[in-house]
Amino acid sequence: QVQVVESGGGLVQAGGSLRLSCAASGSIFSINAMGWYRQAPGKQRELVAAITSGGSTNYADSVKGRFTISRDNAKNTVYLQMNSLKPEDTAVYYCNLEATGWSRGALDAWGQGTLVTVSS
Repeated sequence: QVQVVESGGGLVQAGGSLRLSCAASGSIFSINAMGWYRQAPGKQRELVAAITSGGSTNYADSVKGRFTISRDNAKNTVYLQMNSLKPEDTAVYYCNLEATGWSRGALDAWGQGTLVTVSS
């Protein structure tokens, strides 16, 4: 059993900042990568940013230079620092975990999502 729990969403004015957190727990042997996705109303879920166990990062072009993903390996936690927020960043943000379980099976888990609303 694996749990992925996001926190930190909310309402912010355009130009403001928010920091999202995502904590993974349960039968995790090792984490391969964690990432943030978002889904706006009427749109498909898209990758925002991801980070591998080695620290390599990947960002959507729309957030490069504004968002920063980081992780605390000791806490199995990943963060998304979002600066210079725009109304088009409004979406439900989901955390994704790719890991290996104690049974050595592959794990792919999602959090319940946290809503980010950016007002103009």
